[in-house]
Amino acid sequence: MPALVIGQVSHVRRTPKRHALRHRLYQWLVDVDELPRLPRWLRPLASFRTRDHLGDPSSTIAANIRALLAEHGVDARDDRILMLAAARSLGHVFNPLSVYWVIDRRSHTVRCVVAEVHNTYGERHAYVLFPDEKGRAEVEKDFYVSPFYDLQGRYEVRCRIGPTTVTTTITLHREGEPPFSAGFHGTLRPYTLGELLRTALTHPLMTWRVSALIRVHGIVLWLKRLPIVPRPSRDQESHQEVVS
Repeated sequence: MPALVIGQVSHVRRTPKRHALRHRLYQWLVDVDELPRLPRWLRPLASFRTRDHLGDPSSTIAANIRALLAEHGVDARDDRILMLAAARSLGHVFNPLSVYWVIDRRSHTVRCVVAEVHNTYGERHAYVLFPDEKGRAEVEKDFYVSPFYDLQGRYEVRCRIGPTTVTTTITLHREGEPPFSAGFHGTLRPYTLGELLRTALTHPLMTWRVSALIRVHGIVLWLKRLPIVPRPSRDQESHQEVVS
């Protein structure tokens, strides 16, 4: 630890128009208490800033995630917390989903998972999940993510972390509709300067590309005449705004 996670993200929408995507990308898997600090000449390729994640931008990622957990009755002061997310690169980062595994240091079991969701309106929301023995958890959707979905539905979330792979899957279940699913599967590669340079060269402008592809696929769905769902007012959903 830390590690680069090289893999693919996929989405499958089945209604009212079928639309699927699959793209290569890489993320980082890091211990929030031991965030990597690159040599100065490499920092434009990867940096971790508190303001890119949940909580107080003047604090630390580790302190903020533990404060959130405390609000939900979880004392994580002695736990290890691993974060799967993209780093800020070339002045930009957008994480549609960041995942935090809260791991008991003695038993090495996952106590809970935090799924931090960002939308393109500069907002974020954190779901605190308590997976079962199969790594599965369910939670009501209460954050506006896509202009093609309202707040109705329930998420089924699976976040699995192993010695060499990471898999996250989110399925949105809505009454009377086939499910929408999104997922990421990646292979861990221990971080070295050489590995980072190779990965950056084979995945150029990754953070900018993620933001661009979200908008491109949004345009495609609009051209397919999917109905636009207006963004709800602030009192209809709870979220934390991104501080820029």
